[in-house]
This record gives sequence, C-alpha cells and structure tokens, in this order.
Amino acid sequence: MISKQEILNASILIVDDQEANVLLLEEMLRDVGYVHIRSTMDPYSASKLHLENHYDLILLDLQMPGMDGFQVMEALKKNDADGYVPILVITAQPGHKLQALASGAKDFVAKPFDMIEVQTRIHNMLEVRLLYKKLEGYNKVLEQTVLERTAELRVSEARFRRLTELSSDWYWEQDESGRFSRIFGPVFEMLGIRFDDELGNTRDDHGASWNENEREILESKLATRMPFLDFVYSRTNPEGLLQYLMVSGEPMFDSSGRYTGYRGIGKDVTETMIANLKSPA
Repeated sequence: MISKQEILNASILIVDDQEANVLLLEEMLRDVGYVHIRSTMDPYSASKLHLENHYDLILLDLQMPGMDGFQVMEALKKNDADGYVPILVITAQPGHKLQALASGAKDFVAKPFDMIEVQTRIHNMLEVRLLYKKLEGYNKVLEQTVLERTAELRVSEARFRRLTELSSDWYWEQDESGRFSRIFGPVFEMLGIRFDDELGNTRDDHGASWNENEREILESKLATRMPFLDFVYSRTNPEGLLQYLMVSGEPMFDSSGRYTGYRGIGKDVTETMIANLKSPA
C-alpha cells in the first residue's frame, strides 16, 4: 500500500500558459500538503523538465499557444524511458476529453475547477503511479536476486565438483529408472566404456566382464533406496586385468518426498585392493 505521506511527497509538474491557473493549482496543492511542486508556462520546456526530473504527475493544459497539450503529450511519450507518462489533462472543451485519453492522458479535469474533484483525481492518479513505481522496483530487486542466486549456485556447483574430484574419481547421478543422468569425472575413460547422453545407458564395446554376484548386490542396494558406503565390486577389463571400484551413494527425493534417483561418488581402488590381497595375513 501507498501511505498518505508518500503521496504528499510525490513530485508534480504544472504546465499551463495562464498564470492565474498556475497560481490557483499551486495554492490548492500546497493547502492539501503537497511539497514538491514545479510549474511552467512554457509548453516547449515540459518534455525536458520531465526527462530531467521524472515527475510522478503532470497537470497539463490542452489549450496553449504555439504548442498545445496534444503536442506536449507526443513529445513526452517520445522522451519517457519507462513508457508510463502520468498526465492529468485540464480542459474547458468537453469534446477534447476522449481525444486526450486516446493521446495518452491517464485522466482529466474540466475548467472551471471543482477543487474537491481535482484533489480526488490527483490523489488517485498519484496512488496508481506510486504503486506502479513500487512494483517496478520490486521486479528489479527480484530480477537482481535471481541473477545473484544463479551466480551463487554456479559457484557452489563448481566448488562441489572440485571437492568431488579431490575426494573421488567421479560423481554420478541416476534417475528413478536407474539410468545415469549426470556424470562428472573420467570414469568412462578409465573403464573404457561409453555413456549414451540421451538414454542414460552405458555401453561396454570392448568385452569387459563384471562380477555378476557383486553387481546384483549393488543393484539390490539401489533397490532399497537406502544410503550405502564404500561398496567394492570388480570387473575384468579387456586386457584380462582385474579392476576394483568403490562406490558410495544416497537416494534423492524432491520437495514432496517423491523418490527421484540416486547420487554418489566412485573411485578406482584397484591398487589398494591388490596390495591388500598380496600382503601376508
């Protein structure tokens, strides 16, 4: 909501070639409590003044010599960056009202002035204008916040990847169907297998064989949707050498508690396992 004081602190420009009208409007505005009032009897200066000061409301007379109010509105629309020109026209010609609204005026008052009507229309227009500006400010803050949060997430993800690389050989994610959805690290190069990005499947084109019993145990762990730590399983690579892999994982759930897959880390522990097997009991 817009407070009464915010409305009274709004900036207002009066554009009228008649000094008596200017003085009357200035006095009426000050009597109500408005404090930021500017006036000009030169219609050619209106656009420049608004460009410099971005008034919250412009009280504009339509009938002025040299440059009438319609021409002033055209100049204001060309120079206003935000596309919203807060114009309240003043006219003694009833036939000009619709034309003025079609030309960009937001409201109008008729001469001779009804002071209560003028005050009410000014108040209402300023309330709308200030709400518009406040909403615009909120949108800019929201946009900036989104940009900052996006940048933070990117930094966080980069840091996470780096920590994963330091603590393991690869990071992995699977969707709820068991298909790989994300892989960070050189796991496939290490194992000599390929990853299908579209299907999330892995392909071993070189004839390596896995220990099926161990693979079944791993699959059963995934099926329970429970975390597991440092599970070791093995494969014989195409050169006939035994490889040992150690993986840890945890299930993922969305905000509603729905299971969405697994994520975890993996590491080649072949050297460690072979060394342990060779060491005397």
